[in-house]
Amino acid sequence: MTKPVLGILDYFIIVAVLLTTLYFGLRYARNQNTTQSYFAAKGRVPAWAIGMSLLATLISSVTFLGYPGEGFSSNWLLLVQGLMVPVVLLGIIWFVVPLFRKVIGLSAYDYFEKRFGLFARYYSSIAFVFRQFSGMGTVFFLLAVALSSITGGNTLAIIIVVGLIVVAVNLIGGIEAVIWLDVFQGFMLFASGILCLGILLFSVEGGVSEVWKVASANGRTGFGPYDLNFTKLTFIVMAINGMFYAVQKYGTDQTVVQRYLTAKTDKDAIRASLLGISLTVPVWMLFMFIGTCLFVYYKQHPAPGLDQANANSVFPYFISTHLPTGVVGFVLAAMISAAICSLSADLNSLAAVGVEDYYKKFRPNRSDKEYLKSGKWMVVISGLIAIGIGTMYIGLGNEGILGIVFTLYAIFSGGIVGIFLLGLFSARANRQGINIAIIVCILFTAYAFLTSTQIELSGHKSLLLDLGSYNFTQNKLMLGVYSHIVVIVVGYIASLFFPKPTLDPNLLYSGWRLARKQGQQEVTDTTSSVA
Repeated sequence: MTKPVLGILDYFIIVAVLLTTLYFGLRYARNQNTTQSYFAAKGRVPAWAIGMSLLATLISSVTFLGYPGEGFSSNWLLLVQGLMVPVVLLGIIWFVVPLFRKVIGLSAYDYFEKRFGLFARYYSSIAFVFRQFSGMGTVFFLLAVALSSITGGNTLAIIIVVGLIVVAVNLIGGIEAVIWLDVFQGFMLFASGILCLGILLFSVEGGVSEVWKVASANGRTGFGPYDLNFTKLTFIVMAINGMFYAVQKYGTDQTVVQRYLTAKTDKDAIRASLLGISLTVPVWMLFMFIGTCLFVYYKQHPAPGLDQANANSVFPYFISTHLPTGVVGFVLAAMISAAICSLSADLNSLAAVGVEDYYKKFRPNRSDKEYLKSGKWMVVISGLIAIGIGTMYIGLGNEGILGIVFTLYAIFSGGIVGIFLLGLFSARANRQGINIAIIVCILFTAYAFLTSTQIELSGHKSLLLDLGSYNFTQNKLMLGVYSHIVVIVVGYIASLFFPKPTLDPNLLYSGWRLARKQGQQEVTDTTSSVA
């Protein structure tokens, strides 16, 4: 591969975007004087901006580099998880949003405590923390690999610089700065993606029809394999995993639930969620298709050193060698901005959970000023931990990073969706039953992970724990699915051995339906009396 070179204009654009990022932090600094304003910015952000923020929260270096890398090296199978999100979201968003806005303070895991007690709250929040840190490390790593391959900069230095910028934006501007930065990044993301796709399609000899022809002939289209097999990555595995992922992301993930709380009304929060996912799915598809086009382009114009082993480097290489000066800087700036926005949202949500789920529990009845100060310290500490994890990923290489991300997400899901669904739909499920289910889920997850994960010792690969025919042999993404099912089944059955709980109806789906019917009846009665 030839050595890519950036022009002065490219560097100018990148620096300008970084300065703009810091500006957003300074712009909203004066509003960050309470924990509610710092973490929720209640009523100050319009629904459309929250929707754009949800887009930016779910889009990061993983989308910008992982999806093109996957589209280059394989078909569109890993896109299936994202495609399931709107299907599930349309069924749950109408009651999940009002529920959270009514019954929780700031942390999504407040619901778990009110429904099932402290153990459920701590378990679900710790699982969230593990997921966030593993994901943030991936974002740092992918961005650093891309920028170092283009600019020749040091990977570790890039991780540290970007990490410090993210921490600074959060410290200064809070969630309000994060959301408006997301809006700015969202427009850059769409523009850069469409621009790259247009140039790619123009560069391929034969255009769209040739892309489809060559990609289909080489297994780069479709969502297969379609066979009913849970031991390998198939359409059915990704579809099932995607349904649980959708519930987990929009029903139990602090980064998303926190966005619900920033809206002025329930309707605004629902509209923001629908807007966010209606924008996110096309972006996922856009960048996956960019990977497909890259495969066809390099089939026609082979470049030494570009193959499936370094698929995540293909898009950055194309950007630096085939886009004109200025456009390269704009696209790289969009890539950096996507990472910063995603990481900023993660940091703010981690700090919110740290304050609400832990600091306030260990130091209750303190002043709001103390809680705000502790939240900012948690931003700093979380940022440093994420930077450390990103540097650890450097030694793992960048092969198949999207698959690694999905696997880690499945492992750290830990039955959270099972707890959430039982809490919503079963008035019979109780604290004791869920506590038993969580313990069983932890044991099952440990067994499945240990008996399916190989390590290399003395040149030979061996399982962490080999139980022979009793090893977990199914695809690791199914581990997350089974953990939720284990919690649902064990949790419900175990609950039958303990007294039925007395519940606040607002915590249940049935309570939401009853309140809705009563509201409709009141409207009908009022209309009749007026008539």
